[in-house]
Amino acid sequence: MPKELEAGEKAPDFDLPTDTGRVSLAGLKGRKVVLFFYPKDDTPGCTTESIGFSQAKDAFEKAGAVVIGVSKDTAAKHGKFRAKHGLTVELGSDADSDVIERYGAWQEKSLYGRKYMGIDRSTFLIDGDGVIRRVWRHVKVPGHVEAVLEAAGGI
Repeated sequence: MPKELEAGEKAPDFDLPTDTGRVSLAGLKGRKVVLFFYPKDDTPGCTTESIGFSQAKDAFEKAGAVVIGVSKDTAAKHGKFRAKHGLTVELGSDADSDVIERYGAWQEKSLYGRKYMGIDRSTFLIDGDGVIRRVWRHVKVPGHVEAVLEAAGGI
């Protein structure tokens, strides 16, 4: 397990397929990036979070930020998820967990006493130079989009 990334560190580069093409950190140089990791398309918390980021897309753009969600779901599944819920944010597919692991979002979880590996709902705010400015781990969805937007406006 890689160590958890912290504010002030260089963000690991990524290049992921989406349902509309590809998205990479290098391709977004000069722009702030909100990178949020979520467990699975079309589950209640993930849907609420993705809809929240989509509804705030214009506000993030005014703050100079692009929002990208990442899960292990396929790009095709992301396309269906986006269409079903009218999502406007990019959704990157990390089927082999490479990016998820490099950002430290692949963690041991526990449900009803059973331990398993899964995606920790977490968000990274990256500045235009590719430096992590804020990290949110073990995210609770209510109020999260607003907190990220406020932070994005401040850098």
